[in-house]
Amino acid sequence: MTDQGKNLPKDADEHIAELKSRLGQNDECGTTHYNLAVALLGKQEYVEAEKELHEAIDCSPSLAEAYVLLGGICLQRKDLEGCYRFNQRAVKARAGFAEGYGNMAFVLLQLVDGKDPKEDQEKVDKAIKNLKKAIIHNKNFVQAYTTLGTAYFMKGLVKEGIKANLEAIEVQPEFPVAHNNLSVAYLEIGEFDKAIIHCDKAIELGFEVAQELEDELAPHRKA
Repeated sequence: MTDQGKNLPKDADEHIAELKSRLGQNDECGTTHYNLAVALLGKQEYVEAEKELHEAIDCSPSLAEAYVLLGGICLQRKDLEGCYRFNQRAVKARAGFAEGYGNMAFVLLQLVDGKDPKEDQEKVDKAIKNLKKAIIHNKNFVQAYTTLGTAYFMKGLVKEGIKANLEAIEVQPEFPVAHNNLSVAYLEIGEFDKAIIHCDKAIELGFEVAQELEDELAPHRKA
């Protein structure tokens, strides 16, 4: 999901005051409402941020990023359905908005709960479709590749999951999640040397690899 506190100036309060001053002169600028919401989210002032995001959408209905941030607020409240709905509105607001498709897929995979196998498969299949759309619209969307890999693993399609994670590290060679996923997948199909290489790379990049994975790989390490 979107990194809400990114790129804030050092003095967030001063920045917020400046944005509010601008809105005092022109209350119909969706971008200013959106920027104010981002600043407020950086200070974890969620109620005020949510209000500004709705104002942003009222002023600029095609501002897809605002819907995504509203989805992020829902996610923090553990409201997965709300998060899905806002991201659905994001892709309707702007055709080809890759992040919205990626976020919808993420939510669908979170909603897989094991209660109804048929319903779970439908959610996974729908997530895969959304992730493929996200990648079509943004071929450098590295998280979409790793989430696609996870979706394939959930369907038992290990080789397809490996391919998706290899595509992720083609885009971003230092993406630790992809290396961890590849380690798990290669271990599952018995390609221990590759599993070790990717496990070590994930650790080198600061990823907290599961102890179980390290334990299972330990007997296959050459002395």
